Amino acid sequence: MITSVDESLRRAARVAGFAYLATFVIVVAANFGVHERLIVPGDAAATARLILANETLFRVAVVSDVVYCAGVVVLLGALYVLLEHVDRLLAILAAVWRFLFVMMWALMTIRCLEALRLLSGARYLRAFEPERLQSLARLYLSSRGDLYYGGLLYFALAATTVGYLLLKSGYVPRSLAWFGVIGSAWCAVCALAYLISPDFAKVVNLWWFDTPMALFELAVGALLLFRGLPLEHASVRSEPPVVSGLAIAERS
Repeated sequence: MITSVDESLRRAARVAGFAYLATFVIVVAANFGVHERLIVPGDAAATARLILANETLFRVAVVSDVVYCAGVVVLLGALYVLLEHVDRLLAILAAVWRFLFVMMWALMTIRCLEALRLLSGARYLRAFEPERLQSLARLYLSSRGDLYYGGLLYFALAATTVGYLLLKSGYVPRSLAWFGVIGSAWCAVCALAYLISPDFAKVVNLWWFDTPMALFELAVGALLLFRGLPLEHASVRSEPPVVSGLAIAERS
């Protein structure tokens, strides 16, 4: 018999799976489809021209980042419901760390709006030379990278904790859970090392920081969305059956 608690776990698993995959698609489309095309490394003037020529597209990317933040909040809530019975303290820590990452990402989004404001040509900005405004706008956009790698540390801590909780819960294959724990812990170490010394990127390519963790989250998302919870764990939080006095007597 499926209880309401069973159903809440099943629903949380599906929501978490959908949020994993949806947020990944949104963030890849916004950052690699728009930001990477419009932000020219080392050239403030070219960046300004591209953004102003594609202002609507740039704003769509900003809105996508806002939606991404909302999606991550949905994800952390669903994961908490799914994993809090495994270890409530660790589930809370994972949710808090992921929320801190969301706050960093939200600040990245605000930086984009501030850069756009500097390039808007408003009358109160005419006291500044165009070159200075372009440089300031590029500075705001460049700060997104610092915010990302600061937030990445929190993201990796959250993913490491979730991987450990998934390992204990048995919701996903043990090999995948171990891959998530190791890959996410690796990302946390890389993010911390990079914040201490940016030259660390010369030793380990930036792409190798979070790629294993991203693959882990994609795999978990696909499993939770399309397969759901394994049958043997569907009733993990169900109340134990009530045994009547007659049944106890019969067993004696």
